[in-house]
Amino acid sequence: MAVGTITGAVLGLAGCGMADDGSAADRASHFYAAVAAGDGATACADLAVDARETLAEQEGEPCPEAVLAQDLPAPSGAGTARTYGSMAQVQYRDETVFLSRFPDGWRVIAAGCPPVDGDQPHRCSVEVG
Repeated sequence: MAVGTITGAVLGLAGCGMADDGSAADRASHFYAAVAAGDGATACADLAVDARETLAEQEGEPCPEAVLAQDLPAPSGAGTARTYGSMAQVQYRDETVFLSRFPDGWRVIAAGCPPVDGDQPHRCSVEVG
């Protein structure tokens, strides 16, 4: 299973102006619904291209199989989305998802990120290189 850390620019955005963005939360929810349904192709379509490529390379198998092999948890409850310009964070009680806005909409750049305390970096199962 691939595990990395999300720090720097995404976490550094916490001090920037925030706004709720339902479309980021919708994308995160769609991603997790696809994973729960065992639909790796749809889950991969929700990932940013770089995240798809990194995951496939790290796991040595195509993205649809690799994403399902991550044993990602099904987040509980509704997610709270906060946008920071072209970046977003969707926080569930037991999971955090990071997204970036592309010309075709929000795409997941990191998932499988359990909650952390304070300014600690997130350790994510799926993330951009």
